[in-house]
Amino acid sequence: MATDTQTTGSLIYTLEDKPEPPAAALAAFQHILASIVGIVTPTLVIGGVLGLGEYVPYLIAMSLLVSGVATFIQCKTIGPVGSGLLSVQGTSFAFLGPILAAGFAVKNNGGTPEDMLAMIFGLCLAGCVVEIVLSQFIDKLGKIITPTVTGIVITVIGLSLVKVGFTDFAGGVGAGEDLGKPINLIMGSIVVAVILVLTFTGSPMLRISAIMVGLVVGTIVSMVFGMVDFSRAGEGELIAIPQPLKYGLDFDIGLFIPIAFIFLVTAIETSGDLTANSVIAGQPVKGPVYLRRIKGGILADGVNSALAALFNTFPNTTFSQNNGVIQMTGVASRHVGMYIGGILVLLGFFPFVGQLFLLIPKPVLGGATLVLFGTIAVAGIRILATQEIDRRKVYIMAVSFGLGLGVTLVPEATQNLPAFLKQVVATPITLAGLSAILLSLAIPETKETTEAVDEPSEDGATA
Repeated sequence: MATDTQTTGSLIYTLEDKPEPPAAALAAFQHILASIVGIVTPTLVIGGVLGLGEYVPYLIAMSLLVSGVATFIQCKTIGPVGSGLLSVQGTSFAFLGPILAAGFAVKNNGGTPEDMLAMIFGLCLAGCVVEIVLSQFIDKLGKIITPTVTGIVITVIGLSLVKVGFTDFAGGVGAGEDLGKPINLIMGSIVVAVILVLTFTGSPMLRISAIMVGLVVGTIVSMVFGMVDFSRAGEGELIAIPQPLKYGLDFDIGLFIPIAFIFLVTAIETSGDLTANSVIAGQPVKGPVYLRRIKGGILADGVNSALAALFNTFPNTTFSQNNGVIQMTGVASRHVGMYIGGILVLLGFFPFVGQLFLLIPKPVLGGATLVLFGTIAVAGIRILATQEIDRRKVYIMAVSFGLGLGVTLVPEATQNLPAFLKQVVATPITLAGLSAILLSLAIPETKETTEAVDEPSEDGATA
């Protein structure tokens, strides 16, 4: 299968080229700069919302270590596992909603932080089996997980997480009377402003690292106002020794279904990321080579998420932002992935990296996550916008968004449901996704249902 010669011609190093160590190391650091915030932020959010406190530095260390191993597997390939593309793996934001819901379910029943983590890692270990199995049937999933379903789910993921980001923006969970203080809102706004300025006026490298720079600038400014607590800096272990199943495993079928559903959606999302990666790297986007890479990449997603659960961190997935780094640097060599993996693993042995991130004040972190979560929602909207929105899709989206955002805004609406059903439908991502799938299957594609939506008239009514 021929590659895209126009794309390949713009690359300095193609997929199988082996850059000299200095060039490979430089490219690797650029990928890490673009991805490290994404790797550690889910753990920071989960730790902050669930009150995990002293556990967070170790969890962050493990997220870095596992991301390094996962990136190595994805780029190198081990048997059928891995895409063989320069694809960075990191902790997935998509799982935040179900993970937080599971953590709160345990916490509300008197569970300790160890109990919460045991439940979360048990659910994630079981859930990765879904993605491992689906990886071999990904070419057939398009009939069920359509772009409409994917767009709805990704949009709801972003919108449902905005509350988490904005809570930090205003001061964070447990801020009490300090929630919404002007200084908190100012700090969050400064971070948003820095990210926007760098995104629209900075160099390509600054645009890619805008989130990281925003966090650094926000933390420095907040130090002037005494918002950075250095009292705990240097506490804890000097070196993190990976301990499989350190917190044990637990399981609950009601809490499992939302996690399993996100693994289904993640498989589709990974397929899109790897397709984009193939285009940028000048590789085939159809045919047996392409299909083998997609299946291997999604299989690696599942296997790497299993490693994450075993080594006390959260599910992994491919990072789309690193496709931008490949485009910017012209380096598509998968051998750079070995350097990325090695550096991340090395960082994972030192918990002080996690402690450094814990110094970031909540409003500063909230400014960054508000942008991140908002862009997730926009990514979903862009998927929906690529299609012709006919009458059928309008009502699929209307009902799915209504139900998904409804349980977010009025969570007490499910309080009288049986416990099992409540755990399933109280998660907006699952409710919206299942609604979209069922409606897509139930509403037939006929001439009447797929006709274009009428244009509104001048008085606002449809013709």
